[in-house]
Amino acid sequence: MTTAIYPGSYDPITYGHLNITFRAASLFDKVILALAINSSKQCLFSLEERMELMKHGIAHYSKEKNISDSNIEIAQFDGLLANFVTKYEKPVIIRGLRAVTDFESEYQMALMNRYQNYQVDTVFLIASLRYSFLSSSIVKEIARHNGNYKKLVPPAVYDRLWEKFNNRTK
Repeated sequence: MTTAIYPGSYDPITYGHLNITFRAASLFDKVILALAINSSKQCLFSLEERMELMKHGIAHYSKEKNISDSNIEIAQFDGLLANFVTKYEKPVIIRGLRAVTDFESEYQMALMNRYQNYQVDTVFLIASLRYSFLSSSIVKEIARHNGNYKKLVPPAVYDRLWEKFNNRTK
C-alpha cells in the first residue's frame, strides 16, 4: 500500500490544497495531509485551528465534488519530513506546483528529502489552472484588505478569516 504524504503549514487550507489532495487520493492508496509544526513560522491560525479547518475543508470538498474522502487522513509532524514519512508503508511525498518558479525550490527540497531518506520519492502534481495563482499567503492578504476570496477557500475557512480580520463573527 503506497501512502502519499502532502506536507504543509495549511495556514489556512485552500481549494488549491484540497484539489491536490483529492487528486492524490485518486492515485494512491492513502493520503496523509501532514501538518507541519514549525515554531519559527508565524501562523495566523493556531495548530488546533488549522487542524479543525483542514477537517472541515476535506468534508466540504468531498461533499461538494461528490468524491470519497475515505483514504484521506490528517497528521501532525515536527522535525524533518524525511524522518516523518518512515512511519508509513511505501511513502511518497506529494508537492503541488503552481508555476515554473515553484519547481526550483521544490526540486531542491525533493533532493534533500531523498538525501535524508533514500527510500522516499517526491511526486509533483501540477496545480489545476483554476488554482494556479492561489496560495495561503495570497488568501490572507486578500482577506486582510476585505477583498473577494469566497471561492478560494472552504466556507469554514472563509468565516474564520472574516472573524480574524474583522474582529467579529459573520
